[in-house]
Amino acid sequence: MKSSEIIKNLESHANPKNVEGMSRFGIKGGKMLGVSVPVLRKMAKEITKASKNRHELAQELWDSGVHEARMLGSMIEDAGLVTEKQMDEWTKDFDSWDICDQACMNLFARTTFAWKKVPEYAKREEEFVRRTAFSLIACLAWQEKDENRDNELMKFLPLIKKYSTDERNFVRKAVNWALRQIGKRNRKLNKKAIAAASEIAKIDSKSARWIAADALRELEGSAVQGRLKEKS
Repeated sequence: MKSSEIIKNLESHANPKNVEGMSRFGIKGGKMLGVSVPVLRKMAKEITKASKNRHELAQELWDSGVHEARMLGSMIEDAGLVTEKQMDEWTKDFDSWDICDQACMNLFARTTFAWKKVPEYAKREEEFVRRTAFSLIACLAWQEKDENRDNELMKFLPLIKKYSTDERNFVRKAVNWALRQIGKRNRKLNKKAIAAASEIAKIDSKSARWIAADALRELEGSAVQGRLKEKS
């Protein structure tokens, strides 16, 4: 299977109305086709079964610059073959929150070096590179089942507090997402996340206050508390 054939298939599913709708949600990119995520996931399953060179194919799809091709690349790539250099290069190319989050969810969080990249990316000033740090935290808190990782997740709370003052919309939403996902993991982390949110609420920053209020609303809510009680 060739990347050119896959892109041609993607183009056959192009939907200009979807592109318009995506733009209203802040989703943008170079060349956008408007192919839905369910369609991409179905294609990814078919490609994964049929292709023996997923690593090369994923890179070719990424290099195409086509928004949906890049997302598809993150779905078919073998996490075990991803290098830190590749992760850095892809992250540098992020131009929309959805491609950032999909790459973290589908691929980056499953790499062996995801945890160490979080503080590295958080320090960077580029909007979507910094977002990657906190999207990674959210995905790790959600996907990582080993409870021995709880202490490592707790170490991210000071980082969340530090960057809660970033007023950029796509950064603050990822910071909020990271805080909420840590707090929904188990009762111990719920208490730690609520304490962190309470501290963030005291910071003289519109962004920090929004992050704290939104996180506390969910983490202290009956739905989360009830689920954590049943889980424990």
